[in-house]
Amino acid sequence: MPDTSASPAFTAPQVEVPATGSFPGPVSVLQTTDTKSRLQVIQGAITVFRRFAFHEATFDLVATAAQVTVQEVTARFPTWDDLLIATIDYWNGQRMRLILPVAERSGAAAFLRGIVQANIDDPALMRLLSATVNVAATPEHPMASFLHEEYHRFHLMVAHQLAADIRAGREPSTMEPARGAEQLIALYEGLQLQSMVRPTMNLLEAYDRAVTRMRAGWNREYVAPVWDLSGH
Repeated sequence: MPDTSASPAFTAPQVEVPATGSFPGPVSVLQTTDTKSRLQVIQGAITVFRRFAFHEATFDLVATAAQVTVQEVTARFPTWDDLLIATIDYWNGQRMRLILPVAERSGAAAFLRGIVQANIDDPALMRLLSATVNVAATPEHPMASFLHEEYHRFHLMVAHQLAADIRAGREPSTMEPARGAEQLIALYEGLQLQSMVRPTMNLLEAYDRAVTRMRAGWNREYVAPVWDLSGH
């Protein structure tokens, strides 16, 4: 794979969150006079990432899948990072456009469940996003700022939706949205990762069970943990 190196890992700040629906969409990478040919290359990259592991993907494979030359690929995306960022932005944006309405209609937990179901139906994008975690955690990698920003925005979007869920009565006021978002995303991502190495695991059932338990805990006031359990 072409050489593709990040600031410290993202820590969710306590800030006002943006409006729901601010997640990046597929239009951003295609606002150019060369839209059709760029999209052709991006779709070729998606085909490659469906068929090959992250570290096996190359410009040659993308060019073959897109039915163009390598020179045509690099003319539009000079570096592998350029192509990878555009592919993630477009592919994830396409998926999110279909799932975002679930958040406003049914809340954050249902929204994440929608992503889980989408990943079950088509696991290729989640495999790609999971592979980029290593890139994001590598100091000084040129893709790091993009990956950190995307994760930051995703956390804020979920936190915003949880705040809206509290106002709508779906979630209790004892749950702090920013912390709830950390927990909900951790649950979703942790189970998703397990399912990648435990292919017989029922991911949707595991998510439903874990979210039910977690939301029950949100109904109680937070109590600081006591780690000395010797007396219990």
